[in-house]
Amino acid sequence: MRKKTVEDYLELLHDLQKNKKIVHTNDIASSLNIKPSSVTEIFQKLCEEGYINYEKYSGVTLTEKGKKIALDTKRRHKKLTEFLVLLGVDKKTAESDACEMEHILHPKTMEKIIKFVEDVKNKN
Repeated sequence: MRKKTVEDYLELLHDLQKNKKIVHTNDIASSLNIKPSSVTEIFQKLCEEGYINYEKYSGVTLTEKGKKIALDTKRRHKKLTEFLVLLGVDKKTAESDACEMEHILHPKTMEKIIKFVEDVKNKN
C-alpha cells in the first residue's frame, strides 16, 4: 500500500476517533466521498499491517503503531503549513500543499523545516 494512502487514512482515523472511540466504514466513506466497500478493503490492509484493530461491522480503532504514524503525519502537516504561511502562501493553499508535501519530503529535509519554523516562531 502506498505510504500516502496509509498516512492519510491513519490521520483521518485519528481525527474522527477524537469525537468517538470507534470509527466505522461509513464515517470514512462519507468523509472521503467514496464507497464503503473501498474503505473496507483499505481497512483490511491496514489491519494486516498492524496499523488498526478492525473487525467487520464493529468498527476500527488505531493501534499504537497506527497512532504514532497518525500523530507524526499531523505534526509534519502542521509544520509544513506554518512554513508555507511564513513564506507568504495563503492558508488554504498552504494546507493543500502541506497535505501533498508531508508524504514526499525526505525526513532530514522535514526536520530542517521544522527547526526553521520553530526558530522563527521563537524569535517573535
